[in-house]
Amino acid sequence: MAFSTIEWADGRIRMIDQTLLPTEFKQIYCDDIASVWEAIKSLRVRGAPAIGIAGALGAVLGIWDSTATTYDAFAGELKSATDYLATSRPTAVNLFWALDRMNRTAAENARLEIPALKARLLAEAQEIIEEDKAMCRAIGQHGMALLDENDTILTHCNAGGLATSDYGTALAVMFSAHEAGKNIRVFADETRPLLQGARLTTWELMQAGIDVTLICDNMAAQVMKEGKIQCVIVGADRIAANGDTANKIGTYNVAILAEAHGIPFYVAAPTSTLDFALKTGDEIPIEQRAAAEVTEGFGKVTAPEGVKVYSPAFDVTPAALVSAIITEKGVARPPYTESLGAFRG
Repeated sequence: MAFSTIEWADGRIRMIDQTLLPTEFKQIYCDDIASVWEAIKSLRVRGAPAIGIAGALGAVLGIWDSTATTYDAFAGELKSATDYLATSRPTAVNLFWALDRMNRTAAENARLEIPALKARLLAEAQEIIEEDKAMCRAIGQHGMALLDENDTILTHCNAGGLATSDYGTALAVMFSAHEAGKNIRVFADETRPLLQGARLTTWELMQAGIDVTLICDNMAAQVMKEGKIQCVIVGADRIAANGDTANKIGTYNVAILAEAHGIPFYVAAPTSTLDFALKTGDEIPIEQRAAAEVTEGFGKVTAPEGVKVYSPAFDVTPAALVSAIITEKGVARPPYTESLGAFRG
């Protein structure tokens, strides 16, 4: 990626507006916490790790102009900022992980003067970005060992550099394999209703020079039946302690199809996406999106006025359908309560 997905720039947050891709590449600025909330909610910034980064930087923006003179007053402002940002999207655990980390960092540095504490929080947010970059590279290295020469991978939604700081999770595996000289190909589901696979994943893979073919969501079974797919690799927004995985709606469908065709189904995600507080995926909150995203996506009406719409943004793939979970600490395999537990802390 020639540009950072999201970064701090002279007292503001600069990010790629992903709602405009692939026809327009534009970087936008968030000058206040409300604009960060809107950017997360409207998917200008999206993908679990990138949402976490947006939350951390948004927390800094929320207190950057604070005139508080005591730690208690300052901490109250920070808590208000993080509580507000936490209401933007409910499913990606990285958001809450990052916001908790910012509050914890403030508490651990309560003796600092307020200006120094602001600088310390900005440094923490920057550290989250650098850690994410390193984690993504490590995920790529661990994951590419699962790929053979001439493999074709199916992926769903976007888990590339646009969903992280700069390299991706699921796509990191493909980027790493390609950079290592492995001849691979990718089939990308379009990912309805907002077409992140069509708009973002294909764009990223083409930028990297990787052979990619776009298919409609309902074509996955056919390409598997035709023997065109050797494995599936997807990202994740939250992973329960037992390995149940929440990802973009339609992922569960792909996992069932992979199982039916004897194709390995891999999840790639940093350990910050693991939520050990949840025993199973039944406890993962699923975001509901606006009906208009289905009935008139991208400004064109495609359904009769007044039709009822049900639009969950994510689904949960049972751990039994997941062949392995690729993290920056290594590859976990069933039983996940044991293998993921080894990555805790």
